[in-house]
Amino acid sequence: MQAEGSLVDDAAAVVSRSPARPSLGETDVPDWDLSDPTLYLNRELSWLEFNQRVLAEAHDPRNRLLERVKFLAIAASNLDEFYTKRMGWLKQAYRKDPTTTTVDGRTIAEQMALVIDRCTVMHREIDDAWRDELSPALAAAGVHIVRFSTLDSAAKARLRDYFVEAIYPVLTPLVVDPAHPFPFISSASLSLALNVRHPGTGQDRFARIKVPANRPRFVDAGDSRFVLLEDLIASHVDMLFPGMQVTEWHALRVIRSAEMGSPGEEADDLLEVIESALRRRRLAEAVLLEVAGDLSPVRRELLLEELELESRDVYLNPGPLGLADLFQLSNLPLPELRDPPLSQATPPVFQGTLDAAAFFSTLRDRDILVHHPYESFDTTVVEFIEAAAEDPAVLAIKQTMYRTSPDSPILEALIEAAGRGKQVAVLVELTARFDEANNIEWARKLENAGVHVAYGLPNLKIHSKICLVVREEPAGVTMYAHIGTGNYNSRTARLYTDLGLFTSDRQICGDLVRIFNFLTGYGELNESGVLLVAPANLRSGIAERIEREIAHATAGRPARVVFKVNAVEDLETCRLLYRAAQAGVQVDLVVRGICRLRPGLPGLSERIRAVSVIGRFLEHSRVYYFQNDGDPDFFIGSADIMKRNLDERIEVLTPVRAPEHRQQLLDLLELLLEDRRQGWRLCDAQWTRDPAVEAPGSHEQLLAQAPFA
Repeated sequence: MQAEGSLVDDAAAVVSRSPARPSLGETDVPDWDLSDPTLYLNRELSWLEFNQRVLAEAHDPRNRLLERVKFLAIAASNLDEFYTKRMGWLKQAYRKDPTTTTVDGRTIAEQMALVIDRCTVMHREIDDAWRDELSPALAAAGVHIVRFSTLDSAAKARLRDYFVEAIYPVLTPLVVDPAHPFPFISSASLSLALNVRHPGTGQDRFARIKVPANRPRFVDAGDSRFVLLEDLIASHVDMLFPGMQVTEWHALRVIRSAEMGSPGEEADDLLEVIESALRRRRLAEAVLLEVAGDLSPVRRELLLEELELESRDVYLNPGPLGLADLFQLSNLPLPELRDPPLSQATPPVFQGTLDAAAFFSTLRDRDILVHHPYESFDTTVVEFIEAAAEDPAVLAIKQTMYRTSPDSPILEALIEAAGRGKQVAVLVELTARFDEANNIEWARKLENAGVHVAYGLPNLKIHSKICLVVREEPAGVTMYAHIGTGNYNSRTARLYTDLGLFTSDRQICGDLVRIFNFLTGYGELNESGVLLVAPANLRSGIAERIEREIAHATAGRPARVVFKVNAVEDLETCRLLYRAAQAGVQVDLVVRGICRLRPGLPGLSERIRAVSVIGRFLEHSRVYYFQNDGDPDFFIGSADIMKRNLDERIEVLTPVRAPEHRQQLLDLLELLLEDRRQGWRLCDAQWTRDPAVEAPGSHEQLLAQAPFA
């Protein structure tokens, strides 16, 4: 798979213009100009290459058929998200100054052109994969996507009744004429664009019907046959325009930017500001128009004018649009076409009815490390918080909330705890992208229940995953903590890989007290004792430990860093990792998405290895390992190697100290680094994987190994 256009050629140019390099074993490490933009991959294109790896899973015949359909839905959803998050940003930056360059040396104008071309190719590949691979494969397996017009009369009658009863009352036909302005088209919604003709005058009008998102996209026609909802609507469109002639119809989608801007430091009520921003987002600028079929030039120009788009912002394809809706088909009850059901382990200390006193006694004796989804989130983290809420000895619970589910058992437990008279404080991050409305609703529920709710600082997102429990015990007040890498969300905890540490360590809990006081109070965020906390000491803590590995390597001692993160994007850290590799440090990266570094450049990055593991679960845990000449440091937490995580968010990394947990983390890192089935390897600017490996991947192996000791 070729990645990032001409970047491989750029690498060759870097090497060719560089002087001869001595070997890494020599004392004098050659100097490179680490500000050279050709040493860094483009952020946007690197993100799209991650989605290309997801899309490869849809093509891969080693995956079961409905899993391939699921991966195609994920790739389509990811591409929509890229448009909403990144294309909106690019357009804003382009309007401000198209000649601005980013660290890879490309101007915003150049990036816009490259990204649009790359997205168009990816769009086309997603559509082709559905039409040419997965739809025929489903048909061969007995699942057919058919046109309404091809159904037998009995099936047509059943679907017509369904349309009249369940679809027709929901629809709102909107026509454009002097009395009716062009209708607003919400982001990612599916619509029918129609040409409606008056049979007497022959006058044509443009009309739009929004396809309801709260109805199944694939309508069950019986006998494992499904009709697209837009096809069903179009087949009965005469009911919506009685007496008129519908001469043509096309499905279309509009994607709008999710950029809301900063709420600003002067906001008196952050909740009201975010609610206002959400209303503005609904009306945000369009960044993409997708149309199924050949739209007439007149209608095309009307849409471009009304949506304020250019021709390059239009994507035409035969349809169907919005293939993220394939999630519906991927969940069909056909077990032979899906992965085996997820079986999650529960560590012994959490098994049975959790006795709060016994559990907290165990935590006083030893830390507990859990790995989701291999170990259940509900029977560990949720049980911990529910037990704390019910335990009469618990005095207070403090918790951060970045993303959670609408039916969160954790927040229900915190509401119950407040009702029992405990002091409960929840730090709600209102600006978690696409979860703002859910978080606002929960914030109001919590406040109404007597929970102390705070929103943090307008310009510092609370991204840390931390919980602190304060308990009255015979020996005095004792604190217990959970620090995780993932959100307190029971739904995503079955899909994402995350780690969590339960501890009563006095230093860790003492640091958390100060962090929570900063978040709810007024003062400076000072450097903590043992935790690495952004923006106070996380960046410097990572940098100091990398410098320490450089010193070990320079002195001839073994030196290694291993980072497992979602992204390696921060320029300053990238430069430091290049320096480390030059000095002889082995740099191993398990990075799910964006990676700016370029392994394999002679004399610079031969000692850098980057692996991206794509499979059944979304790799989400963050682990930091520093070899330190046999006395290693291990950290887990919420932060990636991104500027926003290091400087612009509240992030927490906790040390992991128990020897058995450190060994577990090291084993995990080595397993992922050596994964030949799910692991993609980045060599210079190209991600590759052996398509013939049949050995179990890391996810399958970890499922087989659970529960952990």
